[in-house]
Amino acid sequence: MTGRAKTRRALFAVSGVGMLVAFGVSVQLSLRPMPKTLIPDASASTKRQVVDRYGHPLSYTFASGWNLSDARPLFSIPSLLQRAFIEAEDRRFYEHNGVDWRARLHATWQNIKAFRTVRGASTISEQVVRMLHPRRRSLWARFIEGIEALKLERTFSKQEILEFYLNQVPFAGNRRGVVQAARYLWDRDLETLTEREQLALAVIVRAPERLDLYKDVHGLDRRIQQLADHMEGFGILSTESRAAVNEQTFTLARGTLPVRADHFVRYVQSTVPETLEGRFETTIRSDLQHQVQRILDHRVADLARKDVSDGAVLVVDNRSAEVIAWVNAGEFGTDTGSQIDAVITPRQPGSTLKPFLYARALSGDWNAATVINDSPIAEAVGAGIHTFRNYSRLHYGDISLREALGNSLNIPAIKTVQHVGGSEFLQFLRGAGFASLSKPADFYGEGLALGNGEVTLFELVQGYTALANQGTWRPLRVVRSNERGGTRGAKPRVLVSPEVASIIGNILSDPQARRREFGSDGILRFPIQTAVKTGTSTDYRDAWAVGFSERFTVGVWMGNLNRASMHEVSGARGPALVLRSVFAELHRTEETKPLFLSPSLSHRTVCPLTGNLAGEGCPHVEEIFIPGSEPEKVCTKHHEQSSEASLQANAPSNEAIRIIMPTPGLNVARDPRIPDTLEALPFEIAAPGALSEVRWFVDDREVGVSKGTYQKFLWPLEAGHHTVKAAVFQSNETVPTETEAIAFWVR
Repeated sequence: MTGRAKTRRALFAVSGVGMLVAFGVSVQLSLRPMPKTLIPDASASTKRQVVDRYGHPLSYTFASGWNLSDARPLFSIPSLLQRAFIEAEDRRFYEHNGVDWRARLHATWQNIKAFRTVRGASTISEQVVRMLHPRRRSLWARFIEGIEALKLERTFSKQEILEFYLNQVPFAGNRRGVVQAARYLWDRDLETLTEREQLALAVIVRAPERLDLYKDVHGLDRRIQQLADHMEGFGILSTESRAAVNEQTFTLARGTLPVRADHFVRYVQSTVPETLEGRFETTIRSDLQHQVQRILDHRVADLARKDVSDGAVLVVDNRSAEVIAWVNAGEFGTDTGSQIDAVITPRQPGSTLKPFLYARALSGDWNAATVINDSPIAEAVGAGIHTFRNYSRLHYGDISLREALGNSLNIPAIKTVQHVGGSEFLQFLRGAGFASLSKPADFYGEGLALGNGEVTLFELVQGYTALANQGTWRPLRVVRSNERGGTRGAKPRVLVSPEVASIIGNILSDPQARRREFGSDGILRFPIQTAVKTGTSTDYRDAWAVGFSERFTVGVWMGNLNRASMHEVSGARGPALVLRSVFAELHRTEETKPLFLSPSLSHRTVCPLTGNLAGEGCPHVEEIFIPGSEPEKVCTKHHEQSSEASLQANAPSNEAIRIIMPTPGLNVARDPRIPDTLEALPFEIAAPGALSEVRWFVDDREVGVSKGTYQKFLWPLEAGHHTVKAAVFQSNETVPTETEAIAFWVR
């Protein structure tokens, strides 16, 4: 061999080695590392997925790149569906090691004969590699995918690979996995799919966009029949199931979310930092969300004849300050108004701020027995006069703080805010989280006590949750991990002492404290001890009901988002029934306890008319006090009356007959919205025995007669100062007993 030939051979050898080295380097550079797990990393998603506290989806993010919410373990995917995919996509899946060389050679021969690509022959493992490591399609990419498929099967089991594939394989409409595909096509879960529907999924996956059933519902018929014949031939499909495939048809139905929480999802998206992506586990309970939605929608529909169109409910778990239901009435997106979230829309709260006013007063020098005078007051406003009135237009004279709050009386509230100070009360409310009250104190004036400002349902429930939590205010949470949600920058703080919070809760759960205006056995008396407060804004534009038990706080708002008035729907008539129903649902499966009552509170027997310790002859009630705030004086007001009554004990029957309505000094205000001819004041008699007739005299002029056992008479209102007395005939008496004259006012 010549020297030139040897040199040529050496050059060829070096070139060959170089080409092999270059090829190997190219392969190594093209290969990508296998993941440590086949569970998709939610944090790597480019979109946000919002789920409830149990992982159930509250929003769909079909463009997220992975199926993050609807993945199923392999054992819960129907076996027929698994076999259908294997037979359709990778018949020798359990026999090869990642690449099916027989299928590849056969596909190559078919493609050569057709002068085009008619088959790909990618195994399920290679398709998984393609999902994990997307590449531009080419012969080189197919080669690299084969090598990585071999590596994939050395890293993971066949079961892990198949599970990942069935949960992540792409379908039309940006859906991934068989669960999302089934809901996209039929709005059903896998367990309910027919044999034909399961085979259809295995056929569609070959070309999801081209074979979409929404484009041609019969476009898969031939392919489904071919797959069914093949599976029957191999004994995978029984004769009965094969016959069922022929008989079954498709009924398409686009999937919907299992629970409606669009407003809540939008709020979560707005509160978490924009840089955070992936899956967000929120505090919502989907089961409760669904039930509260049903309760609210039914009540709003019932009140449609009363011009009620909108409503909202917020439910909080007191122990964790987590929002567990966030509901708006109606369907989201049906009109422009439906996209307004009533939970975070400021509205006038009516009387629902009064508990905070009295909590502030109790934190100062007042106690629950403090007497407040309930009589009409009028104050100058500019060049005019504003008259404050109670909701019922009745006034009760001297009344305790307990009854003033329990009956939600307006005049005592005005006098309380005068005592506390308007600026002080406003600052207190802001400390309770009412950020919507952003105007200066002069803007609201004393009317802030009656709810002339605007607050959100979210703020209101957050404030009441503090009262339920022994006076400690905490920001409400909507995302379960602290760093991802809640009120930014806010920390827990003491709003009032546990003793003050206990007294407010005790008053709001006391049926006797509200008996004058609401009755003691009405809709506000719950089976489980629950503190309840209602509110109604001017002209019935807003109706509220808020309450808390030992475990939960619930707030309800009703009205119209266009600010139109309702037809006489108050908090007690509209939202209260929703509040009651929601608490019934909450306590249906939960262990219940009474409201917290601070053990440091002291108990005293007091006179409700003076607020002093009950003396001889006093009416008396049991009251609770913060240590150091108990009354020290003993009431002596009723001692002389008691002594005088004992001297006249020989005539008990005559003394027992008396007028109990109107009460002495009663002030009655006419409602300008009601014609005078339709307004009346009930006169009522108390007597020890049966009555045969009562003749009523106003200003010494007989105005009417009531007969038999009926003891009431409706007197048409007349403006002015009046006196009323009655001539009472008892059974078998011919001479009437005349009552003492009672003076009252009608304004």
